[in-house]
Amino acid sequence: MLYELADIAKREISKYCDDYEIYLSKDELLQLDAQKTELNFAKEEADIGLGIRVIKEGKLGFAYTSDINRIAEVAKQAYDNTKLNEVDEFFSFSQDTKFPNPIKGTYDKSYHDLDIDEMTDSLKDVLNTVVDNGCQPTSGGFSAAYGESLIINSNGVEAFEKGTGFGIGVSINAIEGDDLATAYDSVSSCMYDLDGVKIAEDVCRLAKSSLGGIHTETGDMDVVFDYYAAIGLLSNFLSGFSADSVQRGRSKLADKMGEKICTETLSIYDDGLYEGGLRSGICDDEGSASQKTALVEDGILKSFLYDIYTANKGGVKSTSNGFRSSFADTPSVGVSNVVFDFKNRVDISEIDSGFFTTSVLGAHTANPITGDFSVEGSNCFLIEDGEIGRPVKKAMLSGNIYDILSNAEAVDSEIKQKGPFVLPRVLGHDVRIVGN
Repeated sequence: MLYELADIAKREISKYCDDYEIYLSKDELLQLDAQKTELNFAKEEADIGLGIRVIKEGKLGFAYTSDINRIAEVAKQAYDNTKLNEVDEFFSFSQDTKFPNPIKGTYDKSYHDLDIDEMTDSLKDVLNTVVDNGCQPTSGGFSAAYGESLIINSNGVEAFEKGTGFGIGVSINAIEGDDLATAYDSVSSCMYDLDGVKIAEDVCRLAKSSLGGIHTETGDMDVVFDYYAAIGLLSNFLSGFSADSVQRGRSKLADKMGEKICTETLSIYDDGLYEGGLRSGICDDEGSASQKTALVEDGILKSFLYDIYTANKGGVKSTSNGFRSSFADTPSVGVSNVVFDFKNRVDISEIDSGFFTTSVLGAHTANPITGDFSVEGSNCFLIEDGEIGRPVKKAMLSGNIYDILSNAEAVDSEIKQKGPFVLPRVLGHDVRIVGN
């Protein structure tokens, strides 16, 4: 169906100009939400969308629609919109015509046999497991999605792919007398291999372990950042690799190319070819063939992330990092799967005294340029004699993400993907803990 719509769009836009890009997407979503132990929302929807970009006399025009009967109108609107914009020599479209084979682990055909009844049973199992473990579910959800996309442009680019995604999450309370602890966890995968019951058991164990929290003293400590805590802080660090931020003078890394920016035991890759990656694909959202880009190798800054526009502006080739949130948006610099590859690993048993935080609140307030942060830890524990010990009632963590990464180590733990991040637990040294 997408190819048929693309043919119509090509005929229509060719009436106005010869330099164009057509982006089509088809998305299906099954979603269940629960409040406490009751399912209160179910949604099943399917959408098709079209976005057209054109370049005429150095000016870019864009228009989009979710109504396939408006293709001719949208083609003309995209052309007309060029007249409203300024000439910009850096706009162009992909010229890649060779793409990798479909990435393994990104499409599960069992999606097409999944129905609301099966999803309902799975979500009920999660909620019932929470109750059976002596906790109270406050909310939960289960989603399953299927998507197709097609990019065709006037340079001969033709890229089609399909993929699936599944996710389960649950929030809970654990209560003991007047003491209340909360916890949340979720898991996402391109494959229908989620273990919701295990998620429920783990999150109950976390919440119950957080009861009876003690106050801790202020001081500098070794801190183990669990997955959510690590990505909360690393999100701001990652923004410094965007070529757009660099070119706008909003990145601390702008003049650091070829220099050491973190510990030599760490390499960081943006890998659009990562097997089973939540953001893997044969190309980005403007038709540049996916690749693995070394951002940092052995602590040395090697590359920034570019879409076609920022690559043209910087006189380099795109790193295939032009992404859009939907057909209704134009591409901008984004990430695929960001892999944090540490050479060295430390077992928690090797940490005599330290601090463990499951997640952090307020990470969005960190300074994306300097890397300074001050956040509140959530579901925190003291590390005592090599074990995760007593829970901590409340504590603030402050520091600088660049300073932490200068001597960070991986904790011996499972490699997980949360959002775009692929990483283990991370150990930071001399992080300021402000007790309460």
